[in-house]
Amino acid sequence: MVEINTNMLLGTGDKPSPLRWLLLAVQHVCAMFGATILVPIVVNTTAGADILSIPVALVSSGLGTLIYLVCTRNRSPVYLGSSFAFIAPMVAGYAIGGTGSVFTALMIVGIVYVIISLIIRMSGPGWINKLLPPVVVGPMIMVIGLSLAPTAIQEIGLDLTVVPFTNLVVAMVAFIMTALVAVRGRGIQQVIPFLIGIIFGYIAAALLGMVDFAPVWSAHVIEIPKFYLPIMHYDLNFAAVLTIVPIALVTMVEHVGDHKVLSEIIGRDLIEDPGLQRTLLGDGLATFLAAFLGGPANTTYGENTSVVGMTRVASTYVIGLAALIAIVFAFSGHLTALLTAIPQPVLGGISILLYGFICVNGLKILIHNQVDFNNTKNVVVAATMLVLGLGGAALSLAYGDLSISISGMSLAAITGVVLNLIVPEEKHE
Repeated sequence: MVEINTNMLLGTGDKPSPLRWLLLAVQHVCAMFGATILVPIVVNTTAGADILSIPVALVSSGLGTLIYLVCTRNRSPVYLGSSFAFIAPMVAGYAIGGTGSVFTALMIVGIVYVIISLIIRMSGPGWINKLLPPVVVGPMIMVIGLSLAPTAIQEIGLDLTVVPFTNLVVAMVAFIMTALVAVRGRGIQQVIPFLIGIIFGYIAAALLGMVDFAPVWSAHVIEIPKFYLPIMHYDLNFAAVLTIVPIALVTMVEHVGDHKVLSEIIGRDLIEDPGLQRTLLGDGLATFLAAFLGGPANTTYGENTSVVGMTRVASTYVIGLAALIAIVFAFSGHLTALLTAIPQPVLGGISILLYGFICVNGLKILIHNQVDFNNTKNVVVAATMLVLGLGGAALSLAYGDLSISISGMSLAAITGVVLNLIVPEEKHE
């Protein structure tokens, strides 16, 4: 692989023209758009309350990416978008302590990233693999995907005694188009199957009279996103913190994996240059800012890594321009109203695949790293995590007036890490 300058075309010494810069930036925006807007939509639908805002998520994504580029000294062509891993923990955190506690916990997630980046700067990254091996990370990602499965069923209406026929038609259109594009799509199409599924499902819903466009016509051309004011809205709730923050362990491993894949594409080890300590610092500060504004946690986007591989352009200037375009989109009142009007069956149709993909990614980690399940220790760790994470387990601790509850995915993550460290290796005669 030829080492390249991240401001150049891969394998060449030519800079993209301004027009191509713009087109490439639009491709990156399209790649992240469907997933980034899905996070606030799914969280709000699942919780039955307006926790997140689509415009704030877009602003958080754009500003977070710019912060990341600064922290990595413009040496890593990575785009940051809304993290799916925190969907279920955010819903659980909202049920425990309300909206303010959710964003406080997400700010702490960003601080955890920053602290870990400082530790890596002093001691190196080797301890991460020991603390979070594939046998812990794989089941954790599987729990994240499978715990969201009931939401997709409810959005379609398959949990009802009589399912509306229009719901089935719209969900099927969204599902089939997403699956077809994911399997048979070419070029940029294969990177944005969920966005295409939303578009076709939306059109089907509109033709069946399931979309109310009145808010779209009445929206303003430019509208200021509804940011949170920390002094007025934020609240520290330890139970919510313990529900949300442990997921940072999973997303940190995801962060490392995405940078390794991108390193192979561009021919330069991003773990060494600009260094994992800088990439984690950028991701952490971006997540802190996102939560500070009232947005979801940020994460590196595999979709944009795919765009870099297909276009053969690894330009940080293109990534920066994509971030600015996302911020501009956030101030469009018509676009926000159009996205808010997406019917639930559309989301349900694509979510069947989306949550399934998340789960299968965890399975792929186990297969790729050849985790040996003939080893009883691995079975103990994975099985315990799956049962605790999917069984709705909760552990409450009380000391005086202080009461803390750890449940679901967070309990599974903490238990998996502890079991992997304390359970001895199996002895063979």
